[in-house]
Amino acid sequence: MRIAEIFYSLQGEGRNQGRPCLFIRLTGCNLRCQWCDTEYARDSGREMTRDVVLGQVRRKNPKLVCITGGEPLLQMPDLEKILPALSREGVEIDIETNGTINFCSLQEYASICMDVKCPSSGEESDLSLLASIRQEDSVKFVVADEADCGYAVDIIRHHPIEGEIFITPVFGSDYGKIARFILENNLPVRFQIQLHKVIGVQ
Repeated sequence: MRIAEIFYSLQGEGRNQGRPCLFIRLTGCNLRCQWCDTEYARDSGREMTRDVVLGQVRRKNPKLVCITGGEPLLQMPDLEKILPALSREGVEIDIETNGTINFCSLQEYASICMDVKCPSSGEESDLSLLASIRQEDSVKFVVADEADCGYAVDIIRHHPIEGEIFITPVFGSDYGKIARFILENNLPVRFQIQLHKVIGVQ
């Protein structure tokens, strides 16, 4: 599998925000979001075997592993081989995905965080995948402005979502304005700033 980086940090987003976590960032993405903050993961990286990756995980002995990208599901066959091994070792696994590739075959081993792409990203997710989100999964809307917030409201109202819903401002945008939008519309979401960027860790 092609790996951009493996690193240990605090989870900055989602259901496990604030927890120590080993990140496995896979190379490659099928989208080109306007505000992408991991452009280096599109092309950079090196080939690593399943055993080498598992060896690095074991040396850190993490309680939580996050598979991210890029878009990690582009390497689905490799994930289908490595996730069962991680799960057997008692590791809790999260997968961050842009919601363009079906993730159902991985839900036996991991919780899914589907990042629904809003208009400011310049991209779109496959909204039919929202029907596969379970209570242990989550959905994230990264929003830059009120137009994005309005898009998120429309999705939430027309697509029943079983998992927790997060609204995360694009880093450096008007956080207060987005927070007020959530309050004024009484949205069933959790407002969440990207913790790792606030405290200055990877």
